[in-house]
Amino acid sequence: MSLPDLNLEDWIIRQRRHAAAMMRQSISPAIVKIRPRFFQTIIPRPGAVVASPVLAAYDPEPDYFFHWYRDSAVVMEALFLVQDEIPDAAHLFADFVRFSSDLAALDGRDLPPPAAEAEFIQFLRDDLASAHGAAIAGETRVNPDGTLDITAWPRPQYDGPALRALALLRWGAAGDQAASLLRTDLDFVLRHARRPCFGVWEEEAGLHYFVLRVCAAALEKGAAWLAARGEPDFAASCRGEAQMLLRDLEGWWLPREGFLRAHILSSRRAEKELDVSVILAANHAGAPPDARLKATLAKLEALFGGLYPINRGRAAPALGRYGDDAYYGGGAWYAATLAAAEFCYRAGEGRRGDAYLETVRAFTPESGDMSEQFDRVTGVQTSARHLAWSYAAFITAIAARRAASG
Repeated sequence: MSLPDLNLEDWIIRQRRHAAAMMRQSISPAIVKIRPRFFQTIIPRPGAVVASPVLAAYDPEPDYFFHWYRDSAVVMEALFLVQDEIPDAAHLFADFVRFSSDLAALDGRDLPPPAAEAEFIQFLRDDLASAHGAAIAGETRVNPDGTLDITAWPRPQYDGPALRALALLRWGAAGDQAASLLRTDLDFVLRHARRPCFGVWEEEAGLHYFVLRVCAAALEKGAAWLAARGEPDFAASCRGEAQMLLRDLEGWWLPREGFLRAHILSSRRAEKELDVSVILAANHAGAPPDARLKATLAKLEALFGGLYPINRGRAAPALGRYGDDAYYGGGAWYAATLAAAEFCYRAGEGRRGDAYLETVRAFTPESGDMSEQFDRVTGVQTSARHLAWSYAAFITAIAARRAASG
């Protein structure tokens, strides 16, 4: 599938360039999306970031032509790292800040009830009037034209504003609009981090390691930014909440099972406690790769190493999300496998990180294109094509590799 004649270093250079170019296609896409069954024509605004620029409609690929708060923040973080490949990166980021800031004015109370063709009415949301004020930041996703998503998608979610705050800090939050957006995001995270919400996979409501860890990171790093700008009281509130969140997460270690649990649900014990989102959270938060995180990754390696036929004989296994995943066949995810590589580089385990990269390389076609998943049996790409998060995950993994070797 990959280019066997290239050594790893040459492949990384080639793939990084391709990943940057393909990720760029998801930022301010010059594509019109028509959803005839929902009577919508979507013309993206500058600064919108679609999870995938492919015009699909679950035919069979999913419709990911939405601006997810989470995915867009992950892309902006990666964009900062490839400014050498994308000359207009700073301009794109400024558009992103403007687009994100304008979303605060959305108000579902001003809109007529959502409409769709008869057989698609079941997919419409019934809570549009609740989408206003602070609730907009918990909306999960919006249309890339800056309008509210009218579908019954899982919401609220609270990791998006935290990840956006981290991306703003990465870029320096330069300019009044970026600084204002950052303060708004930090205030939202401060007020909502402990509240139950849907997690990173948008499947169950509860408390989630990923959400709590990236919220703690945003508050901790945001506190330093606020203190440097003469806002000691706001900084102290953010710092104190970050410390409390981190203390709470200490209790998420399961000593008998030997890993950090990913979810705590209010009604029952989560079935997906061993979940790669813990490793993703550690990377996005810049968390030190301590013994508990390493043990969690080892458990994930053992799980997927035995679960996926494509992992037979591999030095590092392709990773999925969690053991019982069935979404589009429950295959390996590029973002998950690359997260393991990034974690290993940050832990000083360069050879292990390279082994994960070799696995990704083995299931990346010569074109360099990356979807959301690749099949656990055949290795063929599945689910959303050209997933921006997959390309961003490659970029951040390579940045960690360079940091570790430099």
